[in-house]
Amino acid sequence: MTQDEQYLNLLSTFHFVYAGIKALFSCVFLIHVAIGIAMLCGAMDGNDAPPRFLGLLFVFIGSAFIIFAWIMAALIVAAGANLKRRTRRTFCIVIAAIECISMPLGTVLGVFTLIVLLKDSVRVLFEAQKATGQHS
Repeated sequence: MTQDEQYLNLLSTFHFVYAGIKALFSCVFLIHVAIGIAMLCGAMDGNDAPPRFLGLLFVFIGSAFIIFAWIMAALIVAAGANLKRRTRRTFCIVIAAIECISMPLGTVLGVFTLIVLLKDSVRVLFEAQKATGQHS
């Protein structure tokens, strides 16, 4: 196994771990959804009760953050699987670039993934896999 193949396998594992961390920590927004539902159900009624639209805002924005993070986690898992199989290099590059936005872990993982994927020897590995995949 070459050094590039070892790097790709390691990056694949890190993508799986990072996706799990991202999905787990996105569940923090469930607190916002619960607060919003409590507002809508009247648990916070009284003289100084917040307006009902605020409850809807909590539910919708919290849900949007959770759904977005879970979709990103799924895409990161897909990128990790593609790195492991040496397929869909462009997809992996795009996901690595998007990961760079998520500081600090995503930035580190995205930068290292981009460094490895942009090497000519790694490009050759992906092309070799693509050539053998089409014939079998």
